[in-house]
Amino acid sequence: MTYLLDANTLIDAKNRYYQMHFCPGFWVWVLHHSATGTIASVKSIDAELRKGNDSLADWAKTNAAIFLEESDVATQTAFGEIATHVAAQVATMKAGALEEFLDCADPWLIAKARAIGATVVTQERLDLKNRKKFLIPNVCKHFDVPYMDTFELLNQLEAEFVLAS
Repeated sequence: MTYLLDANTLIDAKNRYYQMHFCPGFWVWVLHHSATGTIASVKSIDAELRKGNDSLADWAKTNAAIFLEESDVATQTAFGEIATHVAAQVATMKAGALEEFLDCADPWLIAKARAIGATVVTQERLDLKNRKKFLIPNVCKHFDVPYMDTFELLNQLEAEFVLAS
């Protein structure tokens, strides 16, 4: 099983519970699972992270191999299907929601997951009544793409961060 990380999983980890200076084990764990092909993300997420001027931007630059290309035919096809689906809902959404969604990495993340049979890992929550923005879980649900949050991933892969002496 492959798990594809949304930017918010890495940003929240860096800003909150797995800050790089006090929980380096999380970041080593991500890279370990990336090397085995279990955890990845996409180039669009890489681009979003590199826009920052912080330790996460530096981490993304140093660990570019974790980010998968989106130029393959299957991902491009899936992206087109996702774009068509969200465009059909534009009348029910807040003005600008379509453009905001299509201009970010989210549809590419979902498209890659759909193309390779992966699970999306995001901190967003399913909310089918939401009309403010297109949420990753809502789109994933429509396309039967599995999704979970960071903590479900940690449990699924039986993560353990043990304090070194």
